[in-house]
Amino acid sequence: MFYSFFLFLQVVIIVTLFPISSAHAEYPAPENQASVPSQLKPPSEDVAQLDETIDDLGEAKAYNIPMILNDSVENHLEYFKTRGRDMFQIWLDRSARYIPVMKEIFKKKNLPEDLVYIAMIESGFNPYAVSWARAVGPWQFMPATGKLYGLKIDWWIDERKDPIKSTYAAAEHFKDLHNLFGSWPLAMASYNAGAGKVQRAVLRTRSEDFWDLKASRYIRKETKNYVPKFMAATIIAKNPELYGFTVSNYEPYKYDEVVLEESTDLRLVARCAGCTYEEIKELNPELRRWVTPPQISNYTLRIPSGKKEAFLANYAAIPPEQKIKWDRHEVKKGETLAAIAKQFNTTPEAIRDINGLKRNGIRPGKHLLIPSDINSKTLDASYLTPRSKQQKILYRVRRGETLSKIARKNNVSIADIREWNKGIGGSLRAGQKIKLVVDSDSI
Repeated sequence: MFYSFFLFLQVVIIVTLFPISSAHAEYPAPENQASVPSQLKPPSEDVAQLDETIDDLGEAKAYNIPMILNDSVENHLEYFKTRGRDMFQIWLDRSARYIPVMKEIFKKKNLPEDLVYIAMIESGFNPYAVSWARAVGPWQFMPATGKLYGLKIDWWIDERKDPIKSTYAAAEHFKDLHNLFGSWPLAMASYNAGAGKVQRAVLRTRSEDFWDLKASRYIRKETKNYVPKFMAATIIAKNPELYGFTVSNYEPYKYDEVVLEESTDLRLVARCAGCTYEEIKELNPELRRWVTPPQISNYTLRIPSGKKEAFLANYAAIPPEQKIKWDRHEVKKGETLAAIAKQFNTTPEAIRDINGLKRNGIRPGKHLLIPSDINSKTLDASYLTPRSKQQKILYRVRRGETLSKIARKNNVSIADIREWNKGIGGSLRAGQKIKLVVDSDSI
């Protein structure tokens, strides 16, 4: 009786401190995992615990979180080695860029470094990953949870995409979850499902063992698969050649930092640093526009390693009148593009090109990026409008949505949607998933 009352109090506390819903949405899980045959068997018993593995050179690779080898983990191992092989190789290649810096953050926070492999099953280490539920970034934070852990999300930036800032947030989140449950499997399950849901499952099963929860009906299937999926991914990622994967030679995520006192066009930054716009965007995925945020007076920007000295010298040599200043303007009822251009001493053509408008029509409530420099009338639109980074997403149809509504909402055409989804019918059903290709900066 006392035990039940104690757990009830824990539920009240957790529901107060944490959202009941998932902190994020899981990266699409392998389908039909239960049907994948398991050809591997534990050495001598039904469940084996892996403390370390030995590579060909005899070097021990210890696990920071104990790995369990059971049927569920083996099914995921088999899937990654077969039908999910190409996908997992992409994850491995990308992980080589981000794992060193992410591990350093977890080490600094006194947390198991192997937690970095959560980002592997969440997003494949893709900073631009977006789930159907609109969870974003390598750690797939939902807006509320991201803001709870200090990530800024507004029209200009989305720090959920930043591999450094989002990893610090994930580390704090994991620390809180582990403090609540005292178990890494339960903490990981809570990261997927939400602390409240897992705590209710603990209360109903009267067990604090994840595998007991997995055998129950109190957590969802994707949460039941989440921990085994993490363990399988970790085992392969730490021993890729043993499982037939190649070791990536991707360059680690390295950079220099510069502080910009005013909003600056990223193309100008690239020119001063002697690199490409794409390199600047890749190092600063949190930036949703092609300028640094005007509301932040001292914005720290990353540039390629070794370019800081050249950038500072070149940037200091640019006259103030040649630097472009920016404003964000919300269109009011009755305003025209011509009136807005006159207000900011620019041209309708410049505003239209910069914001990717196909015609002069604008609607109230829409936000526009406006060049407010006195020389903005002569701006070269091709210089100002960088190519968008296209991102493939899996979109879940909401109740009442049609192809035309989805097309308008995501700034694509119905013909495009039909091209990306061969055989799609004219009517859609709620919950149906379709493929879309959208601008990552507009998500």
